[in-house]
Amino acid sequence: MAEPKTHSLLLADEAATIALARRLAGVVRPGDVIALEGDLGAGKSSLARGLIRALAGEDEDVPSPTFTLVQCYDCVSVTIWHFDLYRLDKPDDALELGIEDAFAEGVSLIEWPDRLGPWLPRDRLTLRLTAGPSETSRQATLSGGPAWNDRWGAIFGD
Repeated sequence: MAEPKTHSLLLADEAATIALARRLAGVVRPGDVIALEGDLGAGKSSLARGLIRALAGEDEDVPSPTFTLVQCYDCVSVTIWHFDLYRLDKPDDALELGIEDAFAEGVSLIEWPDRLGPWLPRDRLTLRLTAGPSETSRQATLSGGPAWNDRWGAIFGD
């Protein structure tokens, strides 16, 4: 398997994070897995909310799945599964959340993907958010397997 391609960009503020989420929403397909990595407060939920609203409508209520562990959104073209696995005790517990169905049929947004262990698909988009040079900025690093190769241009304009 080829090495994943990696792109980085500076997100000046939450509006830039949401703009990236909208670009991602324009290229996601059923079966896609987006692993959202970063510390608490890094912007993972903001990015997920932006992507979900881009596909489900701006008025969509998008609560954090911190306590429910998963929220589903039926959109016109796909069902989005938003997982927050911070409270997951062990990787096999994800099976009880329907994660296999999400991987097969929907778009999966996964906060705290490291909690999945061996269940995390190899051909995924990993999006890591870290603190940027200013208080409101974030550094986004995206790496994706072969399923993402034909989508980089639409995401980054290159």
